[in-house]
Amino acid sequence: MWVEIICGLILYRLFKCFFYDDDALDLESSDFNALFSVANRLEKLYGGKVYVGLRIPDADTGSRQNIDMVLVNKGEAVVISVKNISGFVSVNSDGSWVCEGGSKHKAERFPDPVAETKKQASILESYLEQRGVALPEGYFSCKVVLPNPKFGTLQSSSFPSEVITYDQWVQLKPEPKSMFSGWIKGAFRGGKKEMQESIHQKLNFTLSTAPMWDRLELKGNKYVLGEFLDFKGKQEDINALKNIRRSKVSRLIIQKTSMFGLAHSKLQVLYSPRDYRSEGASGSEWKEVTVRSSTEVLFQPDNSTKVRKFKLSSVVSLTLSA
Repeated sequence: MWVEIICGLILYRLFKCFFYDDDALDLESSDFNALFSVANRLEKLYGGKVYVGLRIPDADTGSRQNIDMVLVNKGEAVVISVKNISGFVSVNSDGSWVCEGGSKHKAERFPDPVAETKKQASILESYLEQRGVALPEGYFSCKVVLPNPKFGTLQSSSFPSEVITYDQWVQLKPEPKSMFSGWIKGAFRGGKKEMQESIHQKLNFTLSTAPMWDRLELKGNKYVLGEFLDFKGKQEDINALKNIRRSKVSRLIIQKTSMFGLAHSKLQVLYSPRDYRSEGASGSEWKEVTVRSSTEVLFQPDNSTKVRKFKLSSVVSLTLSA
């Protein structure tokens, strides 16, 4: 009997390792969760709109530049890099970081995060110019946020002013002016209100239609950024979902409809037809299909070589980039 139990546990661990790799997924998801936690807090503190998971075309390299998030507020915009680092961090003379005592139990090196974020801002400005959004000098600025409570350093003064350490992050409070207002050029601050509002509207529209990672929201306030690939399940359910394609649909919401034992559990999938003229859809535009809860979503997370399978019953919503 014990031999059977042990063999069963070994087979389970092998199956889990090869097909699900939950530990790696938890690690990836924690980084994604940190992104959305930072984005939500910034919107609550300072208003405006935060765009998460941008993939901006880089004309010089022909590749996509990943940008964690951009905060757009009246009269300014901030490119923000989120480093979910745990451990003690020191800064080298060349601006690179070394983290020791973290979750990986070995020293990790990070290229200068501030320089990387400034490069991202430059690429984003070039992209916006190509789309007809010319910004005044000084409109964009950069920040690097360290939101992990397990972050520590013995040299807080060695970090550039663009870096917000964990201690600084938890102490941020709403202010009459934006926390980034010191970086805005006085000449632009004195510009006409109509010009500011026009730039603000153009910038918001352009970022809302810019390339982004697909966003998978799971139960328990968990998020995964990456690329939606397809659905997997019974042929009847796949046929019901055939109209849900990137070119046609922008967002899905999953709701439970009935439960008569696991085998007969059904889910209602509400989906919004893509409308390039606006960010969302009215209630009358939502369409719906019903499928089995055993249906799966095939999704490849950012920075992962493995395709993940997510039970549709564990999914809250799926947002598809254009």
